[in-house]
Amino acid sequence: MKKKTLLLSCAAVVVGLTLAAKSIIFTVPVEPEFIELSNTSSQTPLQYKSGCAQFDVSAPIDRDGQLNVLVWNIYKQQEDNWKTALNKLSVQSDLVLLQEASLLPELKQFVIDKSYSAELVRAFDIFDTSAGVLTLAKVPATKVCAHTAIEPWLRLPKSALLSEYRLSNGEELMVINIHAINFTLGTEDYKNQIEGLSKEVKGHKGSLIVAGDFNSWSDARLTELTKQVQSLDLQEVVFTPDERMRFITGLPLDHIFYRGLEIKEAHSIKSNASDHNPLLVSFSLKKQ
Repeated sequence: MKKKTLLLSCAAVVVGLTLAAKSIIFTVPVEPEFIELSNTSSQTPLQYKSGCAQFDVSAPIDRDGQLNVLVWNIYKQQEDNWKTALNKLSVQSDLVLLQEASLLPELKQFVIDKSYSAELVRAFDIFDTSAGVLTLAKVPATKVCAHTAIEPWLRLPKSALLSEYRLSNGEELMVINIHAINFTLGTEDYKNQIEGLSKEVKGHKGSLIVAGDFNSWSDARLTELTKQVQSLDLQEVVFTPDERMRFITGLPLDHIFYRGLEIKEAHSIKSNASDHNPLLVSFSLKKQ
């Protein structure tokens, strides 16, 4: 009995220390919020905004009907060559959707140097550094909304950003940049996150891109994802070559889904600058 009590006491101490360490290391916002990085300098204080925000924008994001998109889980910039790779990959990109972005000074400076309009969903802070999905665009969005979903085991949020942009054909392009819930036994939390985002876009009648790291490593997860993709009348981008990161099940984790656009070319290429390989796709607007 004494041994059992001792073991329980030790377990309680370990759990308590773990929670205490987590509270010191991580800060989680009370509600979804994003950090506006547009028109900043390295000395400008970061602008935090809750929920959604709308902006008065007139410039279209496409270039004469062409739209180049980069989607990449950047692995918190842990590899030394991430910046060199991102510089090269983003040269022709009008829209860059990054997952696992850590808002360190070098990434902030990259945004400034490239004159990107950018928003990062503040999923959580590691000490004083915010992390989450980051969307970069050559022109500002007309609307952005931050979304988060708590990982059941780790109790840290995964994030998604909804953005809307003007197109040269007069339509509005809606873009979802998502990092999906990963560590679960079943699919309920995963399903809830995907369904929640689907509800946000159901009323949108124009062009749509939904992309990111979906953590679709099981057949059950892929089934839930496919249901939502079909309900939104989306098509999946097919890559040639297809070097997407795959789980031990053989299933890819990263995807790009779209509607209202036409594909010119799509590639997923090998890179040692992250634990995921980047996705590159060139779209053209459908002729009216």
